[in-house]
Amino acid sequence: MKLRKLFAFAAAAALSIGALTACSSSSSTSSSEAADTTTLKVGIMTRNAYSTEMWDKVSELAEKEGITLEFTEFTDYSQPNKALAEGDIDVNAFQHIFFLNNWNQENGENLQVAGYTLYSPIRIYSGVEGDKDKYTDINDLPEGAEISIPNDPTNGSRALFLLESLGLITLDVAEGDLASLADITANPKNITITELDASQTTRSLESVDAAVINNNYAQEAGLDTSKALYIEEKGPNTKVWYNVIAAQDKWEESDKADAINKLIKAYNTDEVAEIIERASNQTDFPIWDEVSN
Repeated sequence: MKLRKLFAFAAAAALSIGALTACSSSSSTSSSEAADTTTLKVGIMTRNAYSTEMWDKVSELAEKEGITLEFTEFTDYSQPNKALAEGDIDVNAFQHIFFLNNWNQENGENLQVAGYTLYSPIRIYSGVEGDKDKYTDINDLPEGAEISIPNDPTNGSRALFLLESLGLITLDVAEGDLASLADITANPKNITITELDASQTTRSLESVDAAVINNNYAQEAGLDTSKALYIEEKGPNTKVWYNVIAAQDKWEESDKADAINKLIKAYNTDEVAEIIERASNQTDFPIWDEVSN
């Protein structure tokens, strides 16, 4: 991907939810707490087998440090940051840096990166007919193919740059700007790009030729990530897509600072790294050591 295009991502960050609504649910790691235990409210996406194993390990390690994690689960990307800004949760862990920065800009907030978690490259998947993929190679996409992408600004922009890297479209985007459908200047295969809520991209596979899908939704739908037609390549400016633990502005001065630091310490361990790589079938990669070096 061209350096200019990668810099275009750096304004924002893979990849969910005003006030807490019926689409969220809560669970606690413990039914009772010792007097010296601090409860930390963590916003995450709806858990699957992989993320459940991972967060169970984080909870176990945090518990040893006197921190009980209480989870609020969300089903899409529109609510966790608002919940964090309003104080309904103490931290969240669902987004990349690009998404966080863009959300702050659009909402006049100043949520902060507290710690780093993983890198989750996006993939493009073939549409399906029955239980079979329509295509096995990205070059097999036909003239006039329909491709669905996430409709939120950051993941939609990321998907468009992915399509451009494949030569399917050409974009004219100023450095630092998000890409949109209006920025497409060439479309040699006359493909149709359909924007959908990120959570609906997997369901669209039965009606489109291909879809750009965030890993959490691909895993939730049971897609075989090894059969993806293309995976986003890691480059020197990939850091904008690193996923983070986000907290409120000046969190280090808050009464939850110690608990948040202990959460980050629990997450950034070899035990959790092993789960991320194994349970995600190496679709996600721990990145905290890379950031610290």
